[in-house]
Amino acid sequence: MNRSSSRSGGANLPSLRHHNASLVLDLLRVAGEQGISRLELAERTGLTPQAVSKITGRLRAEGLAAEAGRLASTGGKPRTVLRLVPDAGYAVGLHLDRDELTAVLADLAGTTVATRAFPLDLGAPAADVLATAAHAVQTVRAAAPRTEDRQVFGVGAALPGPLDHRAGVLHRVTGFPQWDGFPLRDALAERTGLPVVLDKDTNAAALGLALREPAEADFAYLHLGTGLGAGLVLGGALHRGARTGAGEFGHQTLQLDGPPCGCGGRGCVEALCLGAAARGDIAEAARVLGAGAANLVGLLDIDRVVLGGRTVAAHEDAYLRGVREVIEERARREGVPVAVPVTVAGGGDRPVAEGAAQLVLAPLFGRAGEDGGGTPAA
Repeated sequence: MNRSSSRSGGANLPSLRHHNASLVLDLLRVAGEQGISRLELAERTGLTPQAVSKITGRLRAEGLAAEAGRLASTGGKPRTVLRLVPDAGYAVGLHLDRDELTAVLADLAGTTVATRAFPLDLGAPAADVLATAAHAVQTVRAAAPRTEDRQVFGVGAALPGPLDHRAGVLHRVTGFPQWDGFPLRDALAERTGLPVVLDKDTNAAALGLALREPAEADFAYLHLGTGLGAGLVLGGALHRGARTGAGEFGHQTLQLDGPPCGCGGRGCVEALCLGAAARGDIAEAARVLGAGAANLVGLLDIDRVVLGGRTVAAHEDAYLRGVREVIEERARREGVPVAVPVTVAGGGDRPVAEGAAQLVLAPLFGRAGEDGGGTPAA
């Protein structure tokens, strides 16, 4: 990658699209500041030392890797330690919620270096929503130091579903059916001049969390904000389903004659949970969320439930306690020795925007999964 191409804003990095290079780059990312030697890279990847030398040579030439010092000699030549260069590139993450847009700029290590929030009406005309999103991208890029000569690999956009992440097209977003069929990915790419990847808000957040987990971890991320949905990580990979519809957790029916939901159904978990929250009955909202979570645990036998979203953040302890109690009660009733742990992601809605940036970055490290985030539009 020469310097002129790094200023173009595109993601034309052939070496990073090579599987072996992605393996090496991911190990550099995980090693952090202390770095890792070529010998250890070869041992962990199963590649030959010669192959590792070629790959790391290319990564250093592209400015993505650098020396981090030398290991003390154990009788031979001291080994050079390499590290990832986090500020060699960035990605923008956008969370387009029903009433607010959160934008972050993340470096290659996934560290957020700038955050901005903007009012948003997802029910406004598409041109207005696109203008706000494009302004957010420009603003967050300008907010961070030393990005003028660094590559921005692209924009990850996350918003409520349902949607088709492969085609980059929205479906009937719950509460906003006018978006059905809108090619948001291509339209946003045209407005920003950057490659764009589109996915559901819950999938984005789950992907960001998965990058911090053991490779084979199974967990569900339940996002309760202006709506309710789930991001599923199974076998260490984000699970979207054959038709990209997995995770519509909020629209499972708990009460057949319950209140109407924005999806057109009745008695959905989302309607019951948000209704209780709106009445100020947080204990009931947590109990309803716990009932849905317990169903999910029983269905998928997952290892952990993670809660997130601004509604949870406003009463974090109450939701954590309420969901945990329902899951533990279900475990006792079914004779399960150990109940599935429940944790909170923290940060309110920000994990969605941070995960949206990872929609762009994770494929560089070979961490997008089999049904990754679709082909970016530029």
